[in-house]
Amino acid sequence: MSSSPSPATLETATAERLPIRGALVSVYYKDRLEPLVRLLQQHGVQMFSTGGTLKFIQELGADVTAVETLTGFPEVFGGRVKTLHPKVFGGILHRRHEAGDLQQAEQHQIPPIDLVIVDLYPFEETVASGAAEADVIEKIDIGGISLLRAAAKNYRDVLVVSSRDQYAAVTELLEAQNGATTLEQRRHYAAAAFQQTSHYDTHIFNYLAQGTEVAGAALKISEGPATPLRYGENPHQRGTFYGDLSALFEQLHGKQLSYNNLVDVDAAVLLMQEFQQGPAAVAILKHTNACGVAQADTLHQAYLNALACDPISAFGGVIIVNKEVDLATAEELNKLFFEVLIAPRFAADALPVLQSKKNRILLLQKPVALPTKQVKTLLNGFVEQDFDRVVEGRNEFRTVTETAPSAEEVDALEFALKVCKHTKSNTIVLAKAGQLLASGVGQTSRVDALKQAIEKAKSFGFDLHGAVMASDAFFPFPDCVEIAGAAGIRAVVQPGGSIKDQDSIDACNRLGMAMVLTGVRHFKH
Repeated sequence: MSSSPSPATLETATAERLPIRGALVSVYYKDRLEPLVRLLQQHGVQMFSTGGTLKFIQELGADVTAVETLTGFPEVFGGRVKTLHPKVFGGILHRRHEAGDLQQAEQHQIPPIDLVIVDLYPFEETVASGAAEADVIEKIDIGGISLLRAAAKNYRDVLVVSSRDQYAAVTELLEAQNGATTLEQRRHYAAAAFQQTSHYDTHIFNYLAQGTEVAGAALKISEGPATPLRYGENPHQRGTFYGDLSALFEQLHGKQLSYNNLVDVDAAVLLMQEFQQGPAAVAILKHTNACGVAQADTLHQAYLNALACDPISAFGGVIIVNKEVDLATAEELNKLFFEVLIAPRFAADALPVLQSKKNRILLLQKPVALPTKQVKTLLNGFVEQDFDRVVEGRNEFRTVTETAPSAEEVDALEFALKVCKHTKSNTIVLAKAGQLLASGVGQTSRVDALKQAIEKAKSFGFDLHGAVMASDAFFPFPDCVEIAGAAGIRAVVQPGGSIKDQDSIDACNRLGMAMVLTGVRHFKH
């Protein structure tokens, strides 16, 4: 058994700088590459290249050798096979400290390749563009990913550059160190290369596995870039966001989004998806629950109606709208302290008003498709589920009472159900057409949720006579119907499914109330 190297030996190995004698450069994107190529030329590095990269380097006036000259074998199959050859991979993988490897390299005339600069075909971008499957498959990189893996494996001797985002830093590093690198630096870039290859393979798997069950498949998620947050849910927790927020939002003003901001913004975006069509809509959220939602002919009126639902909870909340923010709405919004405002557009004269508060976050939302799957950590693993994209309307309502809801009540029931779906269980939502009156959220008893909602509505001066009620799950007993009827509520929507549904239906009939069933539960935990 060999003994572990001493700390002094490790320190020497880490500090030792290896010069770059040969480099393989084969990239899809040529931008940002020129300074690095010129530096390699300056240091007398023998460069090998292929295809478009070869031409690019030649046009810079740098010395470069075609890979097919090194291998003695031409590019074939439309460029599918270019670098897959022992002289290329031998140049990367032979161990410079092994006498046998060095002897074989000399015997087979394999020059050392101490630097590999490769970026991968744009697979993700091609999928996102909606390209045909044949075009997507052609963007599955074979040679490139093999080169990255080989160079990263042999980081003891080889530096690997796996992204154009690294070119500037590598150029600076090589300039400072006279064209040489340390073991620690090579290990760093090797880890980055394996991050690139694992991310790449994850997206290929997820593309090919769509709509099929793969035996033994594991959950595969790879999202970037990583954005460190000031902290997590609380100051003692670290937090990081993984993903490209710039694809969904353009931040026009304000401080960096926090962990809690992001959670509330996510809830707001999902809720407003229910109100994309139709009149102006405004939702105000606090701790992922809506404390105000309203629709109206103008955004200004919709905001006033939403704020009236609960002006106390609206303080410090997240607001989202479905129409352009005009000056009148901006001036009204400016009277309230809120954390975030999300809108599809801002009028030119509205922005200066909203930007008058230094830390207020203004997000311009872009029309980007959202994920179809929802993932969260649970116990010692993860759970994945489809997002709840189902929403029931009048076509799915089944009237089960002697009294049918009026046209106005049907409108209110549809509105209430959209809000209910996005509110923490157990929940009860009270509404009139186009306006949330109150909700009871996250209660352990549905009766408590209803009582909370009634009390809240009354505290803000709402008359519940003629209002409607939505429940995220069935009523196991008639008590909620009876309490609601006593408060003046005239129509109810719920999924049904209890063995005692008839008790609640009978209670509605006694009280002259209408009830519709949807058959769909909307728990949100």
